[in-house]
Amino acid sequence: MTTSDKTKIVQYLNEAHAMEVGLVRVLQEQIAVTPHGRYRSALDEHLRETRSHAERIAVRRRELQGGGNAIATIVGTAQDAVGQALALAKTPLDLLRGSGGEEKVLKNAKDACATEALEIATYIALEHVARELGDKKTATLAVSIRSDEEAMLQRIERELPALAKAVVDGRGSYDITETGAADAVREAVQETKQAARSAARETKQTARKTKQTARSAAQRTTREARRVPGAARAQGAAKGAVASEDDLPIPDYESLTAEEIVARLRELSQVDLAKVEAYERKTHGRSTVLERIQSLRGDEPWAGYDDMNADEIVERLRESDEELAARVRDYERSHKDRATVLRAAQREVANA
Repeated sequence: MTTSDKTKIVQYLNEAHAMEVGLVRVLQEQIAVTPHGRYRSALDEHLRETRSHAERIAVRRRELQGGGNAIATIVGTAQDAVGQALALAKTPLDLLRGSGGEEKVLKNAKDACATEALEIATYIALEHVARELGDKKTATLAVSIRSDEEAMLQRIERELPALAKAVVDGRGSYDITETGAADAVREAVQETKQAARSAARETKQTARKTKQTARSAAQRTTREARRVPGAARAQGAAKGAVASEDDLPIPDYESLTAEEIVARLRELSQVDLAKVEAYERKTHGRSTVLERIQSLRGDEPWAGYDDMNADEIVERLRESDEELAARVRDYERSHKDRATVLRAAQREVANA
């Protein structure tokens, strides 16, 4: 094909593309006022076809232009804009025409017939211009799209009697809550709710992670502080001096006898022993409780021992000497008396 032949075909492609682009907007507005049913299904399907038609035409137009015809591109863009403007100008009429919803749909269907007929004529012209100029690819494209338009015209014509009957009968078959506009509102509401739920979940997760991070940091800081010799006692004493019953490591402290409290003291860490001692001195001053606390008070085998679990202590013992293992054994016997720790300590003493 010569350059002038391509230019002529592009001219007809521009016209077809502008028509398809404008029809996309018209179909969207018609769907907005059309309730669910066979005619609405036909409009939905044809909207997808129309978008596909516009893209296929645009692809073929670019192939013929080869990206080098700036004037043809500008003309095509201008025609697309005209098609959009005509669709926008027609929209208010589509929405306001007729005395009821049924009549709006019927008159829109009549217009759709005229539009499809115009599209069919456009693609017949495009096909034959392309054939005359030796462009079989464009001619085949025009035939393919024209078949979709002819099928749509037939579907609309089949629906016209039922749409007309609905206008005459006036049985209230038109339900605005079933229109495309209502569907769009429901979808938007659902998307908004989903977005809100997702945002709420993310906020909760972020808050939970932040809280966990802060708690972990506080625990690490506390552990590190207790590794300083004497820090555990000082911390426990300070807390006990201002503690209430609810703050104590022994539940229902005030309802227990001195003997019951004494029985529970060996499970406590040095911090908690200091806390209970300070509270007991401030409140009751029972000698049996205070004496037992004094017998349990003493230096941990190493700073931070009371904050470690049995597995952590056993792991630490693997690197200890006989003296340290013996201190662990004796301290553990007087306090929590954990079998796993005692076995590990005794083993290290025997192997030393």
